[in-house]
Amino acid sequence: MIELKDILYKVTLLAVKGSTSIAVNALHFDSREIKKADVFIAIQGQVVDGHDYINKAINSGALAIVCEKLPQDLESGITYIEVDNSSKALAVMASNYYNTPSENLKLVGVTGTNGKTTVASLLYQLFKKAGYKVGLLSTVKIKIDSKEVKATHTTPDSLTINRYLKEMNDAGVEFCFMEVSSHGIHQHRTLGLHFAGGIFTNLSHDHLDYHKTFAEYRNVKKVFFDGLSSQAFALTNIDDKNGSYMLQNTKAKTYTYGLKSYADYKAQILENQFSGLLLKVNESEVWTRLIGSFNAYNVLSVYATADLLGLEKVEILRLISDLQSVSGRFQYLISDERITAIVDYAHTPDALKNVLETVNSIRTKNENLITVVGCGGDRDKTKRPKMGHIASALSTKVIFTSDNPRSENPEAILNDIEAGVAPLNFKKTITISDRKQAIKTACQMANPSDIILIAGKGHETYQEIKGERFDFDDYRIVQEFLKQLQK
Repeated sequence: MIELKDILYKVTLLAVKGSTSIAVNALHFDSREIKKADVFIAIQGQVVDGHDYINKAINSGALAIVCEKLPQDLESGITYIEVDNSSKALAVMASNYYNTPSENLKLVGVTGTNGKTTVASLLYQLFKKAGYKVGLLSTVKIKIDSKEVKATHTTPDSLTINRYLKEMNDAGVEFCFMEVSSHGIHQHRTLGLHFAGGIFTNLSHDHLDYHKTFAEYRNVKKVFFDGLSSQAFALTNIDDKNGSYMLQNTKAKTYTYGLKSYADYKAQILENQFSGLLLKVNESEVWTRLIGSFNAYNVLSVYATADLLGLEKVEILRLISDLQSVSGRFQYLISDERITAIVDYAHTPDALKNVLETVNSIRTKNENLITVVGCGGDRDKTKRPKMGHIASALSTKVIFTSDNPRSENPEAILNDIEAGVAPLNFKKTITISDRKQAIKTACQMANPSDIILIAGKGHETYQEIKGERFDFDDYRIVQEFLKQLQK
């Protein structure tokens, strides 16, 4: 048990009704989880307002309520705390409740449109191979040193983040690498965390269903760097036109990386093949199994971060050459018929363009490049025609199909995608709503040496249709269909 006044340390309070010198059990923002002596934080969400569940929380045993507007009728024996922003209060309270766990390790946040998962996961791999106890908070998985937990959000809620960080403290973890999404920043989930550093990968078209404008999306990302302390480092991709913007108001020590511009950490691609990349990083050469120019940026940011965190440069290069690609990120297989199938999470126009340009830069042009791609439902609709244009312009053949349609009509999504196809590329495209059938068709169309790219879902092992999740793994499905062709 911990006293409420200790949990409220550094929370800006507008009003207090009742005593804060009371012992409380746990914090919750979901009234269904409240038990005796808990604190309920009422949060105004996009769909549900937690203030509507204050009485339910009290009836379930809550001793204290944190809210943005006090109820008209106050229950005796209950402490009410009025705050300006419940989400901000939750973040600070969560850190206090778990004894500020982020202060007890070196936490590095990775933000940007593309590359967050790859960079965070590669850093986890590298530091683990270097002999450290390491944590990972990513879209694909959460790791508490060697223990693995299934991830559900890019940036979990404040309570979950701090609970995992406390578990990492207990496990003796020294470094933790964390994806930081624009949603997480905007909803203050990372407030109260002590970051040793922050990495900016790139910025392109995404999440405009949530942020409404690109400028708002960009400015939310910048908030993360604005909040870094003078003891932290801020590492940015200087080749991205928004890279220098991220550093404008940060107190952190600033560093840059890039392939095209003058930078503190610079790389040059010497060889780019399906087997990997040969890079010149500053003055040293290194071979990596990762593929494509976008991965050259990812590897360079990993090298820079490891250097800034104190690892020896020669050791970093040795470890980079041993890194494995991340699940669903340019994950490929080659069948006995020499058909190459690539599964990639590319679900934004920029990410899809990067992957297709990478494949086209490696292939000899004697092979067909068959792309299977769709767009998620209930998400930013403006990127759909852009995805259709890019896929049809940079592929030999394209099959438009469902991604995660969610509550939307799949045919309506496909119509939006098709609207972006230029007239000269119409003949390249076909539309098959059923994703499994689309992958099967791509396999049947492929000749020896052809390349199939299945984009959009990557590591996901489900397809979400009308509120229900069905088992669906692009990599496993294409693997099975290619095996059937060999019989």
